[in-house]
Amino acid sequence: MKKTYLVTGANGHLGSTILRLLCRRGAQVRGLVLPGEVAAPLPGVQYVEGDVRNLSTLRPLFEGLRGRQVYVLHTAGVIDISDQVSPQTYDVNVNGTKNILSLCREYKVRRLVYVSSVHAIPEGDKASVLHEVSHFSPDQVVGGYAKTKAEATQTVLDAVQDGLDAVVVHPSGILGPYDRSGNHLVQLVNDYLRGKLPACVRGGYDFVDVRDVAAGCLLALEKGKSGQCYILSNRHYEIRDVLAMVRKLAGGKRLAILPHWMARAALPAIRLHARRTKKRPLFTRYSLHTLLSNDKFSHDKATAELGYRPRDLVQTLRDTIAWNKRTLGSTSHA
Repeated sequence: MKKTYLVTGANGHLGSTILRLLCRRGAQVRGLVLPGEVAAPLPGVQYVEGDVRNLSTLRPLFEGLRGRQVYVLHTAGVIDISDQVSPQTYDVNVNGTKNILSLCREYKVRRLVYVSSVHAIPEGDKASVLHEVSHFSPDQVVGGYAKTKAEATQTVLDAVQDGLDAVVVHPSGILGPYDRSGNHLVQLVNDYLRGKLPACVRGGYDFVDVRDVAAGCLLALEKGKSGQCYILSNRHYEIRDVLAMVRKLAGGKRLAILPHWMARAALPAIRLHARRTKKRPLFTRYSLHTLLSNDKFSHDKATAELGYRPRDLVQTLRDTIAWNKRTLGSTSHA
C-alpha cells in the first residue's frame, strides 16, 4: 500500500527540514501551514492551510487519502521562553495536539510521531543522567513551554493506551540551516554575526542539528515502538564555546561573559529594550534557568533502537552560517 506523510508545522524549522528529507525520498507529502503563510517551494509537497487550534480547518489535510497508509508527524507548536504558560502556547501545544489526535483516530492513520521536547522530562538532580520516562506532568517541570509539552506528551501516551499507534520524540536545543521561522538559537548565532549580541551569558545546553532531529523523527516513524519515547539529543556545549566556534568559522568579536547574577539583574532593561525595539529578547528568567539546568540527556535508547547518530556541532554551525548568509544577508563583524 502506498504511503502519504502529513507534516504539521511545515513552515517551522524542524517541520520544513523533515519535508526536505521526505522529498529526497520521493515520498508523497502534505504539509500544514497557517493561513496566509508562504512556504518554501519543495518538489512533491502539497501545502494545506489550517490551524491546529481549529479542528475543522485540519480536515483537508487528512481527506482524500483512502487506500493509502497515512503517517503523521506532528511538529507544530509554540516554543516560548517566557516564564508562564500563555493562552496561545497552551492552545497550540495542548489543544492543538488533542485535535491532531482526534483526527488521527477518525481517519485511522497508520502511525503518529509526536515531537515533544526534552523540557517535558523532569530535571532531577544535577548529577543524574536524564533518560526517557513513561509519565509526564506539568507539575514536575519548570517554565510555561515545558508544562504545555509535558501535558501534551501525556495526552499522546494516553491515546496509545486507547489504541492509537504513536511514538514520542524529545529533541534538545535545535540548531542548523533551513530556519525561516525565527528559531531562538539560530537568532543567537545570527545576532552575533551581525554584531548585535552585546554579551555572552555563562552556561550552556545540549545543542543538536535540526537535520539529525528530522532524521530521528523518520527513524522513530519506521523503527520506533508504539508508546515509547526517544530522546534526540547531542551533548552539552557552553554558550561561550558555541560563539567561539562561530568566530573561528566566520569572524566576530570576543564578548564579555556575564555571570548569572548580572544577567538576571539586567532582565528589566532587556525587557524594556525588547518592547521598544519590538524584538523578542533572547534572555529571560526561564532561558537563564535553562542554561544552568541539568542537560545530561542520554540518546542511547535512540541510538540502539533507531540507529540515531548526531553530528558534531562545528558542522552544524558551518552550515547554519552559510544558510544565514544566503537567505538573510548575515555579515560578520571582525
